[in-house]
Amino acid sequence: MGAVLDRGGASARAARRGAVSETAPARPHHADIPAWRSRSGWAILLIVTVLALAGDLASKWAAFRTIAPDPVVITKPEVLSADQLGYLIPAHDVVTVVPHGLELTLVLNEGAVFGMAAGQTWFFVAFTVVALGFCCWMFASWTHARDRVAHVAIALVLAGGLGNLYDRLMFACVRDFLHFLPGVHLPFGLAWPGGETEVWPYVSNVADAELIVGIALLIWFSLRAPAHAKADDERKPDGTSDASAA
Repeated sequence: MGAVLDRGGASARAARRGAVSETAPARPHHADIPAWRSRSGWAILLIVTVLALAGDLASKWAAFRTIAPDPVVITKPEVLSADQLGYLIPAHDVVTVVPHGLELTLVLNEGAVFGMAAGQTWFFVAFTVVALGFCCWMFASWTHARDRVAHVAIALVLAGGLGNLYDRLMFACVRDFLHFLPGVHLPFGLAWPGGETEVWPYVSNVADAELIVGIALLIWFSLRAPAHAKADDERKPDGTSDASAA
């Protein structure tokens, strides 16, 4: 009789547990956790941002102390009072790292990326601050814990923006030294609107490269995300798809 009662009690407890499990909300999978609640997401964002920013600032420091015969020291008052920033850079030989691939030469840039809209320093400072805020919003609201590529991309954009923002605030210009594809010209006699015929006529820096790579990764991620979301919608909590269940 006692055994029968025990079996009956066990059956009742099992039934209650089943009822609770059916009514209780399912615990979200790690992949579905918003990035702002993910320790790993924050770790990737902060570590990549700090390392990329340090790499940009260190490369500018090294370039302006080693490419010219003597170290080039730039100050904000000199930049603001100079008629042409080129006068602040002493004559120096271009350093060829890879023939027709990469050269090193010192340039001061008052404009945005690729020298556009020179002289609008505070406009670009404000624009950069807004862009950095938008990147933080993207991380918190647009990505999930599993979106490692997006987190790295956002970190690169943050680092690139912060690196050039530092230059604008400290020197009222941006320090550039990387010239990619020197001497490689556009085919068929084509030219850029300014008349330049080189494929890449701009002198840039590591921050610019980080911005370009980060934006390219974000575009790739945004194109890939809809297919990823569709696959998740078709997948049941137990890991089986609707098609397999049918």
